[in-house]
Amino acid sequence: MSRYSDNTRAHRLDPDSFASGYFRNAVYRHWDPYEDIADELLEQDRERLTESEITEPLFDGLRGTLAAFGAGEEAVTEDLAPLCMRLDSIEKQMFVTTQIYEEAKHTAFFDRYWRDVIDPVAEAKGFEVTAPTDERYFRDGYEELFDRTETAMHNLLEDDSDEALVEAYCHYHLAVESVLAQTGYYGIQAAYSPSGPDLGAEGNLHLEGLVEGISYIRSDEGRHVGFGMHEVQDLVEAGVDPNIVNETLSDLLPLVAEAVGPDPNASGGGEGGLDPNALVEYASEKVARRIEIITDTTAEIPPVEELVHIEGGADAGATGDD
Repeated sequence: MSRYSDNTRAHRLDPDSFASGYFRNAVYRHWDPYEDIADELLEQDRERLTESEITEPLFDGLRGTLAAFGAGEEAVTEDLAPLCMRLDSIEKQMFVTTQIYEEAKHTAFFDRYWRDVIDPVAEAKGFEVTAPTDERYFRDGYEELFDRTETAMHNLLEDDSDEALVEAYCHYHLAVESVLAQTGYYGIQAAYSPSGPDLGAEGNLHLEGLVEGISYIRSDEGRHVGFGMHEVQDLVEAGVDPNIVNETLSDLLPLVAEAVGPDPNASGGGEGGLDPNALVEYASEKVARRIEIITDTTAEIPPVEELVHIEGGADAGATGDD
């Protein structure tokens, strides 16, 4: 038995493949969650929050957003391995290994921010100190979305059909990484960056450390989303029924809407005083655009920087190569 999955190749890799290009982009855009986000920026965020007039309900809204992001990054780090085992292309496998590594880095960033900013601010302002794992921060729709994603990914270990692969990409790369995550970034940018969209955020609290960390994460996520969209588009062109894409994403949209929409247990609006209904509308538009592109086999996948663009603002942080 050959050690290699394909021993007919003249060279080990195809440098011109889509996955190889994304792999090189990941290597080029490497960042360190412990070094590239300066201690001084996190200290500045800590001071600005401590000195601000932010109320405990609004501060808890920020904590809820960060807790959900951190838990989501941890979940997708754990759930991606079956995809790497399912793929039969070394170039695609190489790219997915960078994605697993990057999800782990995102998990590390949110853990660091909670330890270095969130807990010290809560202590300084006399607010309740909470854990990022506190169940109060995770709505039923959020939990169900990630449970379904885990199931779809682990199904790849038993079902080797193209249809199962499309469903896994729709759950992981499109519903979670593209729609849910991008909607969350949209809210953070609106609430805590002067270059973000105007969604009626209260005050003008600029958290540069948080926004810089998010900009690095978004750049990574642009590659992840682009890879998933490209794979689904190829599978549809190869014969998978495009209705699977439409039906899967439409079925998951209500869970995304529940995760980002109005919290019945909260007061004072959503994240940073934002109108949560605007986030639901943004998520719905994201789903429609993703479906339109990937079910049209002649459509070009947008470049990374476009995939992570935050509509309505200067969006200075997002970068990437096609």
